[in-house]
Amino acid sequence: MQMPVLVQLFMRQLPTSAVVPVATLGKLGDLKAPGTWGSAAGLVFYTVALYPLPMAMQVILLAPLIVFALLWCDEAERRIGHRDPGEVILDEFVAQPLAFFGLNGVIVASAFPWAYFLAGFALFRLFDILKPFGIKRLQNLPGGMGVLVDDLVAALAAAVCLGLAHFYLVPLFAQR
Repeated sequence: MQMPVLVQLFMRQLPTSAVVPVATLGKLGDLKAPGTWGSAAGLVFYTVALYPLPMAMQVILLAPLIVFALLWCDEAERRIGHRDPGEVILDEFVAQPLAFFGLNGVIVASAFPWAYFLAGFALFRLFDILKPFGIKRLQNLPGGMGVLVDDLVAALAAAVCLGLAHFYLVPLFAQR
């Protein structure tokens, strides 16, 4: 999918000194295991800014952020000069909150919300690294789509697993 011409023209006018640092979350993208750092930043963002909000408000805030990340990752990939650069971690940052999609009420009601945060983080990293269920093929999408969409799907897979764990495993431990 090609970005609209006006959007491309706008993005190309931005200085590299603005595009790359945003896409790499500053120096976080230069650390070892940059995707994990991007996910950790996304988890902090979720717990501080999104978790307290109703689900509808989370969607309203995340949707434009996802579009922004798509455009920004597309341009950063072009500027850096190779496909899905590891230092670009805006995709993990934006995707991590989706690992809790649909579970906000469950997490709020839990006596141990931190357990859900850790499990959602770990599941997202697992799906993002292993890329099962055809997630790996999504990286073949062009530009920013190939950078971001695999992470979004990995996060949604993590949310499904976290939801299944809540509804099937938590009751087993609660009975003891």
